[in-house]
Amino acid sequence: MNFNKSYSESPIRSTLRFKDFRWLWIGSFGSFLAMNIQMITRSWLALKLTDNNPLLLATVMASFALPMTIFSLLGGALADRLPRRNLIIFSQSGNAILTLFIAILDMTGNIELWHLLIIGVINGSMMAINMPSRQAILSDIVPDKLLMNAIALNTSSMNLTRVIGPAIAGFLIIIIDTSGVFLLVSLIYILTALSMSMVKTGRKPISSSKKRTILSDIKEGILYVSNDGTRRNIMLMLFVPVLFGFSYFSLLPVWATEALDAQSDGLGIIMMAMGIGALTGSLIIAYIKNLDSKGKVLLCTCSIWGLLLAIFAQANSYYIAIPVVILIGIFSSIFMSLNTTLLQTNSAPEKRGRVMSVSMMSFGLMPLSSIPFGALALIIGTSNSLSLSGLLLLTITILFFIFNHKLRKL
Repeated sequence: MNFNKSYSESPIRSTLRFKDFRWLWIGSFGSFLAMNIQMITRSWLALKLTDNNPLLLATVMASFALPMTIFSLLGGALADRLPRRNLIIFSQSGNAILTLFIAILDMTGNIELWHLLIIGVINGSMMAINMPSRQAILSDIVPDKLLMNAIALNTSSMNLTRVIGPAIAGFLIIIIDTSGVFLLVSLIYILTALSMSMVKTGRKPISSSKKRTILSDIKEGILYVSNDGTRRNIMLMLFVPVLFGFSYFSLLPVWATEALDAQSDGLGIIMMAMGIGALTGSLIIAYIKNLDSKGKVLLCTCSIWGLLLAIFAQANSYYIAIPVVILIGIFSSIFMSLNTTLLQTNSAPEKRGRVMSVSMMSFGLMPLSSIPFGALALIIGTSNSLSLSGLLLLTITILFFIFNHKLRKL
């Protein structure tokens, strides 16, 4: 393939010229679609098994999220030690088997809450193995000039499933019940594993580390991020919105009820609008051919994100809330795509799996970040608490912009 000729085209067309990327995108779409459908279906089944107990429901959801934080470092070390393509196939196949097991238990009437908890932990562990390899293999497939566009396009598959996944799950649960949905999810996981088997890249490990232990690889990855000023700054800038920008995720149902007197349909509309915004943001980045001053754009988008969150929290009608939450989705998606791009382009290929695993740990912290703002909401109200969260995000990002010249100059 004449790369110079392909790169003179639009970045999306240039990226899609890579056959391996097309198969990876299809696999990512299927994987995220299965995950979104499975999460909704798991929640619905958990509610039936616990007589609508919110604490037990939260426990079931945490059983999936917590392993992603704990085992992501292991997944990153494996991504730099073993063939990344094979790790993705293994994790998708594992999820297919586990989901099929839930479907059989549900279909035969033998499903119990502890089944969901244990399988949720294993599902989360499979995702911790999957994601570092799925992110790192992008830099193996496309050249660095197209990496930002490839990351954004791959992210668009996740954001698209955020829009359609919950609706599909709700519709299917009514028609084929939870057991039928779990069977379908298992089939989707199998198809995603098959799509990854078509990828030729990633069949061999990036580097040989047989003489080192997994623990030494993990330690090396952490030190590789923490000891370098550039990578450390990019990673720190990722944790700032995790602590202050994503707080509204967990508190959104409470906020929608208090501010808009919303029912489940109104909440669904807001969440769909958020997904549409995130999809739009990832496509915007995918369309951009050259983006200079990525560090400045990163900081500016995060600042706007904080300001929009502060405004959104004070909305008292759908006419204000929907447009603002779409914008939040756009700017947060642009920020996340740029942050991942900067992390990968400033890391050696043989260490990108471990770098991605450190960034993935932040996603497990998202539910915890809402706890202090949830407690504060009991005192000053949910709207004011979320506005404070947005203002803190805005303020800290501005301080980064002023005092962190290394990040600003990237």
